[in-house]
Amino acid sequence: MKAPDLTHFCDVEVTLGAPMEMGPGRAGQRRIIPITGGAVSGRISGTVLNLGADWQTVFGDGSADIDTRYAFRTDDGALIEIVNKGVRHGPPDVLAAIARGEDVDPASYYFRTTARLETGDQRHEWVNRMLFVGTGRRLAAAVKVSLFAVE
Repeated sequence: MKAPDLTHFCDVEVTLGAPMEMGPGRAGQRRIIPITGGAVSGRISGTVLNLGADWQTVFGDGSADIDTRYAFRTDDGALIEIVNKGVRHGPPDVLAAIARGEDVDPASYYFRTTARLETGDQRHEWVNRMLFVGTGRRLAAAVKVSLFAVE
């Protein structure tokens, strides 16, 4: 069987609110990071809505389990939900710099996601049948993710 192809689909930049620390959970430190807005550009484009969050678990070594759910409105008015799950890990000094809000070279750590998109808008209903993988970058008050359709 042929390996799947990846086709660039879009770039998403979400702005973030202040993290809300939940404290220790079963697997690690739990936190909720509000998603407050942003932009989507590429094959599809629009505005990230001020709703949603990253329900994150940070482990003892500084690595993080990413679990986001948010939505955006396309430029033509469709509402699309994104559920994005992933992992971020790297050397302790790099993860500490990210935690301090420093701009870190994304090549110095691993940040990958899998995403599902869903809409009821018939113009974009094809996204309901696609899988996406992403590569990410954490900034002080934002996250950038490039999503690729798995063909």
